Amino acid sequence: MYSLNYKVTTSTCDSEGRLKLYSALQMMQDCSEMWIDSEPGVKRYFTEQNMAQLLASRQVEVVRVPEYKETLTVTTSVYGMKPMFGFRNTFIYDAEGKPCYRTWSMGAFVDKSTGRLKRVDDATMASMRLEPQLQMNYRDRRIVLPKEGGVVLEPVRVLRADIDYNRHMNNANYVRMAMELLPDGFEVGNLRVEYRVAAKLGDMLTPVVFQSEGVCTVALSVGTEVCAIMEFTE
Repeated sequence: MYSLNYKVTTSTCDSEGRLKLYSALQMMQDCSEMWIDSEPGVKRYFTEQNMAQLLASRQVEVVRVPEYKETLTVTTSVYGMKPMFGFRNTFIYDAEGKPCYRTWSMGAFVDKSTGRLKRVDDATMASMRLEPQLQMNYRDRRIVLPKEGGVVLEPVRVLRADIDYNRHMNNANYVRMAMELLPDGFEVGNLRVEYRVAAKLGDMLTPVVFQSEGVCTVALSVGTEVCAIMEFTE
């Protein structure tokens, strides 16, 4: 298990002084990325093989939204490993050790040169330290879009500020864009995200929004390719 400590600061708060979901996702990403430092064998293998782990899906349960100046601890641990995919829990706890966010995610192992899936060898998999899968309500990572009823909105350009060191749009920024399209007063209790095709600098992302009772689903696409689907549940 790997952990990082944070404090809820002004730059991470919304207008009500509560931690933005976007900021919480950034904390989770940072902790997950830094985790590899706790597994030197895996880190060395990924460097030698020119590989990276890209987020393929994430589910977030919002237990309680932290407020300004609260102290938080983010922990991440891997509970499952396959040749081309890894599975982890990343939780955010308050100062009393109670969970504010429970998440699980699946990462895909890819070759940096080609962007294609690449297998991890058996020896590296065997060296991985797996930890118990934490308790939460696990849902399907696949999100099925309704066949009709979607509202197409104006495209949004991917800016330089949206790009991370993998040279594509950072995972949290899809959620940030989608949350701008939620109805006023929509309080997110659960989030599922399925990442499909990475958006790049200058791409125009076209949002399609589907709404039903207590659920808002947003798909962001470039042309005919769906980049990400996000399902927000109140």
